[in-house]
This record gives sequence, C-alpha cells and structure tokens, in this order.
Amino acid sequence: MMKWIPVVLALFLTACSSSDQKTYYQLPVLNSAPATGSAMSSGMTSHQQLWVERVSVADYLSGNGLVYQTNDVQYTLTQNNLWASPLDQQLQQSLVTYLRRDLPGTLVSTQAVNADDQDVLNVNVTGFHGRYDGTVVISGSWTLSRSGQMLQRDFTLNLKQNEDGYDALVKTLATGWQQEAGQIASQIR
Repeated sequence: MMKWIPVVLALFLTACSSSDQKTYYQLPVLNSAPATGSAMSSGMTSHQQLWVERVSVADYLSGNGLVYQTNDVQYTLTQNNLWASPLDQQLQQSLVTYLRRDLPGTLVSTQAVNADDQDVLNVNVTGFHGRYDGTVVISGSWTLSRSGQMLQRDFTLNLKQNEDGYDALVKTLATGWQQEAGQIASQIR
C-alpha cells in the first residue's frame, strides 16, 4: 500500500500543475490601397459625415472565445483561443479605419458629430467564424440612414483558409472583414 502513495502523489501533482495556456488574438488592420474607385472626382458631392453607430455581433459570437463550426449544426466556442478585446469593438474599430481610407473627404467616426447632417451606419454580424471544411464565414447585414432614407444590405463572404490553425483563421477573418468594409464603402458612395 505504501509503495502506491508516491505514484498517486506524482499523478496528482502532474494533474494540478498542467495548465491550459491561453492565446489571445486581435484582428489585424490590413494596410492596402483604397478600394478601386474610392477617390472622389471633383464633380461628385460628398456626404461629409458618417457615424458608425454600432457593430453588433450575434450572441454566439459575443463571448471571449473564437468560434469554430465543427459540422453543419454544431459550433464550438474555444476556451484557450480568445479575443484580446471584445469582437464587436474590434470589428467597429477596424471598420472605421477601412471606411476612412476608402471614403476620402468623409469624416468617419464612432461618435455622433451632428445628428441632423450625418449618415448613420449600423452593422449586425451574424457569422464570423471558421468552419470544418476550411472555409471562413463572414455574414450579416448593415443599414445606412441618410437624409431620412434607409438603405439596407445583407452580406455573406465565404473565404478559403489557406493554412491550418487559429492564427490563419484570424488572418482570413481580417481579410474578409476588410473586403466587406470595401463593399460597404462602395455602396455608401
């Protein structure tokens, strides 16, 4: 009986000492040239102010963990691969950066500047995850309020993830978000 005590003690200490290492991710803001046709010609009128009021995410995306779809009906919220800051904030900040780049001459802000004379953009992200078949899914809708009129568009992007792993997933998500920001900018123009 006594000879088993060291073995049990060793197993117990090994179990207690093994800790799950957490990895934190931040969406990179990709530097690239403005979207094609984003420069305004001298004859075009510009809506000078755009308020990105809110970027909201679906409930299953609002946790700290990255989301991975394991089959056609199951999703996993990762426990050790986490967003460094809330996903909705990262999406809003990078969207503002991309819209500033793609809409020169327009004041793009996360703060209301002049509620009477500004466009208001709201984005609802319903998909922002990797999938079991190597596809990255970005989907949702956005609404633009301009001079009392509303413009609404849905979006769905399916991008192939070129490498395995969460680093590649986050980079592919960032690429897709940049593409969607370019599409939003082209529709706003």
